[in-house]
Amino acid sequence: MTTLVALFETAPDVNARIAALEAAVKNAQSAGDNAWMLVSAALVLLMTGPGLALFYGGLVRRKNVLSTMMHSFIMMGIITVLWAFVGYSLVFSEGVPFIGGLKYAFLHGVGSDPNPDYAATIPQGTYMIYQLMFAVITPALISGAYAERMKFSAMALFTTLWAFVVYFPMAHMVWGKGGLLNAYLGGKVPTFDFAGGTVVHITSGVSALVCALYLGKRTGYPNEAMKPHSLTCSVIGACLLWVGWFGFNAGSATAASGLATSAFINTHFAAATAALGWIAAEWLRMGKPSMLGAISGAVAGLVAITPASGFVQPMSALLIGFLAGVFCFFMVTAVKHAFGYDDTLDAFGVHGAGGTLGALLTGVFATNLINSTQINSKTVPLGLVDGHPGQILNQAIGVLIAISLAAVGTFVILKICDAIVGVRVDREAEEAGLDLTQHGEEGYFLEA
Repeated sequence: MTTLVALFETAPDVNARIAALEAAVKNAQSAGDNAWMLVSAALVLLMTGPGLALFYGGLVRRKNVLSTMMHSFIMMGIITVLWAFVGYSLVFSEGVPFIGGLKYAFLHGVGSDPNPDYAATIPQGTYMIYQLMFAVITPALISGAYAERMKFSAMALFTTLWAFVVYFPMAHMVWGKGGLLNAYLGGKVPTFDFAGGTVVHITSGVSALVCALYLGKRTGYPNEAMKPHSLTCSVIGACLLWVGWFGFNAGSATAASGLATSAFINTHFAAATAALGWIAAEWLRMGKPSMLGAISGAVAGLVAITPASGFVQPMSALLIGFLAGVFCFFMVTAVKHAFGYDDTLDAFGVHGAGGTLGALLTGVFATNLINSTQINSKTVPLGLVDGHPGQILNQAIGVLIAISLAAVGTFVILKICDAIVGVRVDREAEEAGLDLTQHGEEGYFLEA
């Protein structure tokens, strides 16, 4: 306020004072947006560690708790280095429709100046670090499928290759300038994905299924009971995921704006109805509503609303969440049982299935009443509710591309990893537990 008063006192005329006021408002907006985006980046990192680490760590057996949490934690190291070297550039510099170029390699030119193509009011460095947190959590989600049986060396190699083969291309196609699916920056097939339904959840969920099928079932599955060793940890992790998801979705507005508010509301509403939908289905089928069902349902709703969060109205978000809770419950019980695959922590049933449902429903409920961002300098109808049923086809194309890239890419990467280091631990190591055999330590020391 003191600075603004000084500007007015020294400004010689009315026009100069108006210009000074406009500059002050612009600076205030930039400061507010930057603060929100830095907080959002921290919230998304919170989702990986401790959120996902605790959520997944509590769901495995005691002998594998540290190795499972290590999967989430080590992503913060591996992906950060790859992102700084070339990852950010391959996603967000202009290139071809399927991958970006090397303009920002080693973060060249990524500093305090904004990049108006992506976020006009915040430093590009802020945008870069925010998007890094998405790249960190995505491969961590896959670990829910190979938990309790993949070598740590194979996991590290798999993660590195997967980032280059699957994540960077898919993120560029959806969010990068000139990307094939980018609805706002020159994409040929405009697909709406506000915060990562295709980029994050479908790619990780489908890759998780391929990993589960390739590795095969855990020793003793499904005949031996393999109950979660600490649902208490998982509940805490799920709650941290719920909180962190506000940065994931509302932060994707890239400003402290009304659109961020809308995404925030939709995120919470969908998680709530999804939790209720899952336990209602579970109660009807199993006779009792479980805590595990409630937290699984909440995560399913968060997944499904991710692509739609900045495009739909609150009542649509409630419906999307409820449908996701019921649908994902069906996927992790009936479908998984029918096909007999061992997706350890149901990464495919929640993220793959929930992400697909959410991406398609975005084409139904997206409306310019919420997001009136112009496409080709025009305000256009977005989804079916706006009178544009063709958007459902665009969404389906985006889903199919994500599924195809993830499935083929993951299978090829697993074959390479298997040839170089071998992907699965031997039977003795698996029975002893990966905490001891892969890391030489134990999560708990319980004295008699």
